[in-house]
Amino acid sequence: MVKQTFLSAVLVVISITLSSCGGGSAMFRGDANHSGQMAGSGPTSLDALAWKYVLPNKVYSSPVADGKLVYIGCNDGYVYGVDKKSGTMQWKFRTQVNVESTPAIDGGVIYIGSWDKNLYAVDVNTRAVRWKYATKGPVSSSPVVYGDTVYVGSEDGNLYAIDKTSGQEKWKFKAGGSIYSSPAVNGEYVFFGTLKGEMFAVSINSGQEYWRFNTRHKIHSSPAVDSNNVYFGGDDKRVYAINIKTGQKVWDKKTSGQVLSSPALTGDSVIVGSKDGYVYAYNKGTGFREWEFRTEGPVFAPPVIASGAVYIGSTDHNLYVLDDSSGELLWKYRTANQIFSSATVSDGMVFFVSVDGALYAVK
Repeated sequence: MVKQTFLSAVLVVISITLSSCGGGSAMFRGDANHSGQMAGSGPTSLDALAWKYVLPNKVYSSPVADGKLVYIGCNDGYVYGVDKKSGTMQWKFRTQVNVESTPAIDGGVIYIGSWDKNLYAVDVNTRAVRWKYATKGPVSSSPVVYGDTVYVGSEDGNLYAIDKTSGQEKWKFKAGGSIYSSPAVNGEYVFFGTLKGEMFAVSINSGQEYWRFNTRHKIHSSPAVDSNNVYFGGDDKRVYAINIKTGQKVWDKKTSGQVLSSPALTGDSVIVGSKDGYVYAYNKGTGFREWEFRTEGPVFAPPVIASGAVYIGSTDHNLYVLDDSSGELLWKYRTANQIFSSATVSDGMVFFVSVDGALYAVK
């Protein structure tokens, strides 16, 4: 991914009612496990484009939906909140540079990572900064909120555990390599990968290392975790399943391209995209390939799951919707540009963005 820094525009104050923002929880990959499972229902047949909102710069962040708004980070340094129904921009918050991290929302607070090296906690109703935590590198990793803690990685090579209310550091773990991967939490441990090629399991309470698994190649993919394994892709073209207790490899499967996509979990299956242009479904326990679907371009976007369907974008400009059990194409929607980020599903609609900054709502 080529990094570009753009000058931020002047903050425009936009009025917003308290009812516009919800008090629930929404984050990258749907939950703290990063399962990719969406709480809402999604369209399994294409009806129509509900609206399209064009952001002023490139977008690598994924949208998250909460209450009445869809939030998305942009390379102009802002996070935008767009009304789900009308597609009008209703909310705006400025950082200093690119926001490629996907925001997390919890209890009326939005947590934003920025290339200005900060993690922000912002009141969604007032846009007041509750606190700001400075790391020593750009924050491309998407924060995850679990209990009373926000976990986030930085390109400075540290994973941070920050009290979500006070913004005080609880601990930090020096991983020895830049972190693009977004952490996933299961039980007492947080899991994340580094560009040094290591997947870590670290105690959520102390920041003590539990185990590490070395792929010897960069890990951009964010892990998904269940009660047995942690699943992720590697730049070595492989998909891995690692036992969460032992840190030992359960299986790995080779694709024909780098796996920068983050996996989604549904039933007994792990679903993930590859740079070779395919979407793959593997059995969680054995790694047996259950199905594959070919797109016409590299697949970097992570899939999400809702209503028995897989929603996943490709660099061939299409959002694909596949049956999660068979991989059969249900429908697809063509955009004007490549899709790198994850979709989100809410209120019977799917929201997704192409890299040129066009945010789509399809029902």
